[in-house]
Amino acid sequence: MQDAVTNLIKNYDVTGRYFDRNAVDSLKSYFESGTQRIKAAAAINANAAFIVKEAGVQLFADQPELIRPGGNAYTTRRYAACLRDMDYYLRYATYALVAGSMDVLDERVLQGLRETYNSLGVPIAPTVAGIQIMKEMVKQQMTDAGVADTSFVDEPFDYMTRELSETDV
Repeated sequence: MQDAVTNLIKNYDVTGRYFDRNAVDSLKSYFESGTQRIKAAAAINANAAFIVKEAGVQLFADQPELIRPGGNAYTTRRYAACLRDMDYYLRYATYALVAGSMDVLDERVLQGLRETYNSLGVPIAPTVAGIQIMKEMVKQQMTDAGVADTSFVDEPFDYMTRELSETDV
């Protein structure tokens, strides 16, 4: 797993270049946003169980067919697996937020996930909806913590959504 800094260094090292203005600006932006990234991670950490539980409640209220007989979250085992997966997505989104890089999502979450879900008959659209619900909840947590610009929170959640979706959401 690499973060924004190691990715930048690697790219410049491979081409044998010194940092130019773009590289310095990119580093500056990453470090300036560090406090906000840490606040986001702290807010997620403090509220992870609540975020996952409430996102599940909202998802199943929006799509009740998932918890009815024959639905993909019907039975306690399947319901628990759905919430477990939502917790994974939230945790890895936190890692990506702090790293400022989506590499961890590719390496640890997304590689082959759509194919696995398709082979198991897990519907992807509700998964994507659950990820988006969690994104909105995290953004609200950030707003409540006094962070004015929460747009940086979008990146890992939207990245997972795009990679899982067969069309852009």
